[in-house]
Amino acid sequence: MRVGLLVGRFQPFHLGHLEAVKYALREVDYLYVVVGSAQKSHERGNPFTAGERIAMIKAALDGNGVDPARWMAIPIADADSHSLWVSTVGSMVPKFDMVFTNDTLTYLLFREEGIQVKAVPYLDRESYSATNVRDRILERKDWKALVPVQVASLVEKFGGVERVRALIRKDLKGGRHG
Repeated sequence: MRVGLLVGRFQPFHLGHLEAVKYALREVDYLYVVVGSAQKSHERGNPFTAGERIAMIKAALDGNGVDPARWMAIPIADADSHSLWVSTVGSMVPKFDMVFTNDTLTYLLFREEGIQVKAVPYLDRESYSATNVRDRILERKDWKALVPVQVASLVEKFGGVERVRALIRKDLKGGRHG
């Protein structure tokens, strides 16, 4: 059985992420979805908690016919150094054969450890990025078309629209931003 690992922050989980999961599941029998930067939330670039992100992923995958017996989400905090991050992932995630990522650093770190790494084809990267979703929330533009309907519902339920806008206002007033 081939087991894969897909790494992301999912801030929030969007249609590009959904396509990445589907792509990975065509390549492997089972997929671990690593929710990175799990310790971060309530920051401009990381507005959602790990629990909220996992709920978004589960709702989106369940709502789009992805077999729940074929994947598991695992939250993992950042490591203090890049050289420790791969071993941190290895200690938190059961054995896997390959990693799916488009992040250059993640790609290099896993390759240096001798793990097969595969890039994921982008789905209109300019539109489908979490940064674009957050920017559209801030700018009061249509962001819901970029995320699965289940995610849009949860973002609203979690107060995510107001949170994203409040974090930006905090930044503009001289507060810290992430």
